[in-house]
Amino acid sequence: MKVHNTLGNGFQEVIYQRCLAIELSKSGLSFEREKDQIIYYEDVKVGTRRADFIVENCLVVEIKAIINLEDVHLAQAKNYVVAYNFSTGLLINFGAKSLQFKKIFNPNYNQD
Repeated sequence: MKVHNTLGNGFQEVIYQRCLAIELSKSGLSFEREKDQIIYYEDVKVGTRRADFIVENCLVVEIKAIINLEDVHLAQAKNYVVAYNFSTGLLINFGAKSLQFKKIFNPNYNQD
């Protein structure tokens, strides 16, 4: 919220990503930016995807800087949560006048 309150909306996603990295560092949370994840189809590697943040090695954070979140953005965030096999994720949109965020759940979460 601090990033959005400080900058407002209207910047490119990468600006918000850099600011969020600063805030995560200041809070003492461990995180990785743009961590690659291999995507498999029937045990065959078909490509890679990159989530904006992996926080504390258990939470995917995907950020956007758009006017309004749409179903496609929710689907993308959900796919990341499933691909990384995390129980939850967070989708944050800095592009709207008011900060938008959605908690994403992995219906296929496997603790093993």
